[in-house]
Amino acid sequence: MAGVGLAALFAVLVLVLLTNQVATGLALTLFGVGLSALIGKNLVGQPIPRLPVLSIPGISDLPVIGPLLFGHDLLVYLSLALTFLAHRIITRTRLGLTLRAVGESPQVAHGLGLSVRRVQLMAVLTGGALSGLGGAYLSLAYTPMWAENMTSGRGWIALALVVFGTWRPLRMLAGAYLFGAMTLAQLHLQGLGVPIPSQFLSMLPYLATVLVLVLMSRDSVRIKLNAPAALGKKFSPRSLTSRKEYSP
Repeated sequence: MAGVGLAALFAVLVLVLLTNQVATGLALTLFGVGLSALIGKNLVGQPIPRLPVLSIPGISDLPVIGPLLFGHDLLVYLSLALTFLAHRIITRTRLGLTLRAVGESPQVAHGLGLSVRRVQLMAVLTGGALSGLGGAYLSLAYTPMWAENMTSGRGWIALALVVFGTWRPLRMLAGAYLFGAMTLAQLHLQGLGVPIPSQFLSMLPYLATVLVLVLMSRDSVRIKLNAPAALGKKFSPRSLTSRKEYSP
C-alpha cells in the first residue's frame, strides 16, 4: 500500500503536472527515506517472526538441491511467478501490446483511441506495488526486523537491472540472481576472514553494477532497440487536441 501510495503521488506529478521524471523520482526517494524513518522510529531493532520456509516432505531434505530449490519462503516463489507472468503479458497478450504501444509512441496510441494516461497510470501503480513488495521482503524475510534505510541502495541496483536486462523480464531475472550472488559472495568472504577490508567487500554488489552498466553501454544499439522510444518523455493529450483544433 505504501508503494502504491508513493507511486500515485509520482503519477500525479509526472503525468498530470508534467514535472521532470528524473528529478521527481529523486525527490520522492529522499522523501520516502525520511518518511519511513519518522514512521518507523519506534520499530527500529525490534525482531519479528520471519516468513516461514515452505517445506516439502521428502524433497526439501534432499542434499544441495533441496535447500537450493525448495527451502525458501512464499515471496521467493511469488517473485519467480510474477517475472514469468510479466514476460507472458508483455509479449503475448493484448494488454502487453497496448503497454508497448504507449511506451513506443503515446501520440500514435492516443490517435488510435487508446487511453494513454490510464495505461501509464496503471503501469506506474503496478511498479509501485511491486517495489513495495520487494522492500517488504527485506524486513519480513531477508532481515526479520526494521531499520532505517535498510534498503541500502538496492533500489538503484534494481533500476540498473532494467538496463542490464534491456527491458526484458527474463533477462532481468538472470541479472538479479547475478547481483544476488555478488551480495552472498561478500558475506561469505567476510565469514571466511579474507584479509580484505569489510567496507570494500560491501561495495562488491554496487561495483559489479557499475561494471555491468559500463559494459552494457558499449552496446548502445541493442539498448536503443529494446528501450521504449518514449522513455522519460512527457505526454499531454491536451496539447495534441489543441494542436488539431488550431492547426491550419
